[in-house]
Amino acid sequence: MSPTAARERVVAFAPGRVNLIGEHTDYNDGLALPFAIEEGVTVTATARPGDELRARALDHDGERDAFAHADIGRAEGWRAFVRGTAAELLAAGHRVVGAELEIAGDVPEGSGLSSSAALEVALCLALLGLDGAEDADRVGLAQLCSRVENDWVGASTGLLDQLASLLGRDGHALRIDFRTLDIRPVPFALAGWTLAILDSGEPHVHAGSGYNARRAECERARTLLGLSSLRDARAGDLGALPSPLDRRVRHVLAENARVEAAVRALEDGETSALGPLLDASHASLRDDYEASTDAVERAVGRLRAAGAAGARMVGGGFGGHVLGLFPPGVAPPAEARTVTPGDGARLVETVRSGG
Repeated sequence: MSPTAARERVVAFAPGRVNLIGEHTDYNDGLALPFAIEEGVTVTATARPGDELRARALDHDGERDAFAHADIGRAEGWRAFVRGTAAELLAAGHRVVGAELEIAGDVPEGSGLSSSAALEVALCLALLGLDGAEDADRVGLAQLCSRVENDWVGASTGLLDQLASLLGRDGHALRIDFRTLDIRPVPFALAGWTLAILDSGEPHVHAGSGYNARRAECERARTLLGLSSLRDARAGDLGALPSPLDRRVRHVLAENARVEAAVRALEDGETSALGPLLDASHASLRDDYEASTDAVERAVGRLRAAGAAGARMVGGGFGGHVLGLFPPGVAPPAEARTVTPGDGARLVETVRSGG
């Protein structure tokens, strides 16, 4: 990118996401149906001389980090995201100019709403935008951000969160096929129904939780079945697997089918059909995937007691938020927050150099 295209300052916003249905399917070449939400992470990047990056995390009491291209090194916590994003952009051939970075967000960390992917994506767009290169391939950026999560943060996530944050569309969910990376917007008109999320009170963390263990179990099942992906597994294969691998695969197979059923329900305007699908997804995640906790179960019970037609954990499980679908005329509990599909990541401000 020509230096004449550089900016003095950019502000990038990347949203979190809610996954309507399709959990733990992305890293198994399966299907999912996420949507971007209004809350997310904002990164303000201001150009500075040289190639040093200086970052300040406003949500972490203004903690700071600084590093140059030649000395990125490893770090923990939020610093791992910043350093990993810069390193992966450089490794992919992008120009990363010196910058002051201010990071702030209103999507809670550990909520299961993908604050980590929002951070990676916002950092990418800010650093690329500062150099005038924001028109990069967004699927490729999602893959880059996933490498940050996997290789720098230590969480073996798939591409769901990053794709939802980068490609979200207002009023739509995204049907994502993770084998082909075919992404199709699905109109999301709830016609008087309400989606609400409720915090379980137990933080969700990919790295160090049962998430990585479940992914490893899926890989073991795939190897034992001699398949290139669990997308190719069939119900008849379950008898060839030891416990608990048979249950893990059963969840993946059934969850893919639930995604297709949810897409049909949205396209046909049959919102009421989503409730049983949410309930079935939660039961499968709880019993077959064993990704629930007591706190999550209490939160799901709270939504159902308030009149939800269906409810389930969202995100990778092991804590975080739960999602409920409420019929017309039934209000979610006061402590819940309603969610609607919003637009994906974007630059919200640019200031040209010298003007």
